[in-house]
Amino acid sequence: MTTALAGRTARQAPAGRPARPTRRARRQARTVALFLAPFLLLFTALYLAPIGYTVYQSLYRMHRSGLGLSAPTQTFSGLANYATALGDPDFRGSLLRVLLIGAVQVPLMLLLALVLALLLDARSTMFKRFFRLAFFLPYALPGVVGAIMWSYLVAPGLSPITAAAHHLGLHLNLTSDSMLGPTIGNMLTWGWTGYNMLIIYSALQAIPAELSEAATMDGCSAVAIAWRIKVPMVRPALVLTTVFSIIGTAQLYNEPAILHNVAPNLSSTYTPIYAAYDAVNANNFNAAATESVILALLAFVLSFGFLRLVQRRGGAL
Repeated sequence: MTTALAGRTARQAPAGRPARPTRRARRQARTVALFLAPFLLLFTALYLAPIGYTVYQSLYRMHRSGLGLSAPTQTFSGLANYATALGDPDFRGSLLRVLLIGAVQVPLMLLLALVLALLLDARSTMFKRFFRLAFFLPYALPGVVGAIMWSYLVAPGLSPITAAAHHLGLHLNLTSDSMLGPTIGNMLTWGWTGYNMLIIYSALQAIPAELSEAATMDGCSAVAIAWRIKVPMVRPALVLTTVFSIIGTAQLYNEPAILHNVAPNLSSTYTPIYAAYDAVNANNFNAAATESVILALLAFVLSFGFLRLVQRRGGAL
């Protein structure tokens, strides 16, 4: 009987050949493909296709022959558009400006979000629900609405901040060339600190309470518990919020676009996205596509480089 069973098994799966998938496995594979098909279709149509078309447009430029009276034709230019964009001092300045704003604003914002999350997580904190809602409320407002509100708060003729500084003998102009960067950074911090705080606070809630209790019994203070136990354990959340903040800063548009109404000295190329939108208004779609691709590559390099740096210093997340 054993010999017959072994012979039957050998006939079902010959040596040296991979076993064929059963009818049930094929049916399960078709079911999985059927459920994934809507997502893959939408992802391709709404994400991959626009990216591919943008890259395609960045490799062409409009050419007008003769006196420019004939209809323009699209000709292949290779990397000429990229050389033109990177050679434009205004566009290079917008890239540098975004890097400077991010280098200062992102660490300060995440530090503030971490402190607020730790305060909410402390046992002695009262009215936690109220403060959690109050900290998150600025993010709940649409970004354009918040930018409009701040444009009134910093407008030279309307700003209560400027008026208060004037009564103190200080001549403060929050829309001057030297103050535009700090003003926009302040707007970003106000709008996004609560969002990042909520992510970090959620990570703090997942830490077992026994760890803090054991540290308290060993004589650790609340500050020591926060620094030596809580902060290391929410490190993945800090990395995540940092990556999100890097990408968001690279896409900075709403704040300078709204602030331009009260600060005419703010140029239309203040940020890369703003510069690309200005190129669209000038009907130079190829230049806008090129600048968008450059910005996407910059955001990818910065975020991926940050992840690699974190993994190299602290191991896998």
